[in-house]
Amino acid sequence: METVSTPSFLQRHPVLKDTIGLIGFILAVVAGTIILNSFVFRSYNVVGSSMENTLRSDDRIIVNRVPVTLAHLQNKEYVPKRGQIIVFTNPNHNSIEKNQYIIKRVIAFEGERVTVRDGVLTVYNDEHKNGFHPDDETRKSDSEGPKQHTKGDIDVTVPEGEIFVSGDNRENDNSYDSRNGLGTIPLYDVVGPASFRFFPFNQIRFF
Repeated sequence: METVSTPSFLQRHPVLKDTIGLIGFILAVVAGTIILNSFVFRSYNVVGSSMENTLRSDDRIIVNRVPVTLAHLQNKEYVPKRGQIIVFTNPNHNSIEKNQYIIKRVIAFEGERVTVRDGVLTVYNDEHKNGFHPDDETRKSDSEGPKQHTKGDIDVTVPEGEIFVSGDNRENDNSYDSRNGLGTIPLYDVVGPASFRFFPFNQIRFF
């Protein structure tokens, strides 16, 4: 005896089946994008001259979210390395400074004393009682890394759970950072370290 199966509802409505499939694909792409942006990496466009000559306005960079995600999974705050270039949420967003995210270089950590005297930035801690110059490790050349002269006259100690940051372009008033109004940055505001510049295409590099 032969039997004949009855077509399913979706088989009888192929257009509806295709539409549902398309909607499912779009939702999967959106969900994947949200997950990648939240936990893996984010893309940012550099605006302004505060990080010259290391980064210039309109450079496109990738920020690595993985170390931040791993730290949070362990119920810890992510602590970047000294000298790293990081992106963080602007604590003064919508008040003093309009940009929601800021990119700077990590200079000092909680408990460390930071001074700027005669154009030189110095960090003091238990290991370096007489101070050291963090720029010595990050200044690659006159065309990359922090510029030689650092404007300002400061003497501050970094509070607990925060970091001191500065742009590389510290001459005059080219960088709004921990020296001149931005203040120190809470660790929970750190988005992650810059890991890769993918534009301009002739200046692709890892950090």
